[in-house]
Amino acid sequence: MTKPKFRRYTFIPILTINASKTAQLLDINRNTINHWYMIFRKAIYVHQMKEFDKMIEEAEVDESYFGAKRVCGFKGKLKRGRGTLKQPVFGILKRDGRVYTEIIPNCKKKTLQAIIKGKIDKSAIIYSDGWRGYDGLVDVGYDKHFRVNHGKNEFARGNGIHINGIENFWSFTKRRLAKFNGVKEYFELHLKESEWRYGKNCDTLKKELWKIYKLYIKL
Repeated sequence: MTKPKFRRYTFIPILTINASKTAQLLDINRNTINHWYMIFRKAIYVHQMKEFDKMIEEAEVDESYFGAKRVCGFKGKLKRGRGTLKQPVFGILKRDGRVYTEIIPNCKKKTLQAIIKGKIDKSAIIYSDGWRGYDGLVDVGYDKHFRVNHGKNEFARGNGIHINGIENFWSFTKRRLAKFNGVKEYFELHLKESEWRYGKNCDTLKKELWKIYKLYIKL
């Protein structure tokens, strides 16, 4: 693919338009658009998995839940938040804006601590809410762990103790996925794309995508 043609294809993904609208706008077959969207997203996924080093300094941690409001075949009342039938995702935000996310089977302490120990250096300052899954971080070496108690309507304390950054990321991601009807397929690819997009303007995204394309896709 030549550089001018590449630019024509990559401009639209940056604008977050779905494949059907992109096909109409560019007058290109939708299957072709889907093909290139998948190539871009897989390249972004590889890039993001390599991009995130072990965190030092300050990190915010939180979980969120993704999926339909109703689950096919489920007759009971769905819960909100923890205990829901939705897919849990764990997130870490470094306070320089970078984000790491991971799809998880549950939000138990063992699950969350395993990721934290793998991704956050013990010298780092960790901010979380009061969820019991974060209990015991001090006992495994994270002696600078600060919490806000959302259950008591506490969303920030003095000295920068909050998790507003990672919560803003969840809001950004859910608004983006809503444009794609919640993304029933390739959820992890869209999740990593949201990591990559978060906090960047259009010009930065276009420049980075060209670099990612050259690094991870054979021209």
